[in-house]
Amino acid sequence: MVDTTNIKEQMEVCGSDGGHVGTVDCLKGADRIVLTKSDPVSGGQHHIIPADWVDKVDDKVRLKKSTRDAMAQWQAAA
Repeated sequence: MVDTTNIKEQMEVCGSDGGHVGTVDCLKGADRIVLTKSDPVSGGQHHIIPADWVDKVDDKVRLKKSTRDAMAQWQAAA
């Protein structure tokens, strides 16, 4: 698993195909990333993705999953 301490608020999250998945709102523990509800692709609600989907972190959070797969499998936050 990638070191989540490098993931910061407002970082862009991208799928393995380079597509936009969302924007980091915060981390829930060391294993879940909460995406902002203000992002245009969010549908107005927070979504959660597991940190083990992360391939690497540089200027963006880059996922192992494609954009489509990530958005199909993310969880809506309660």
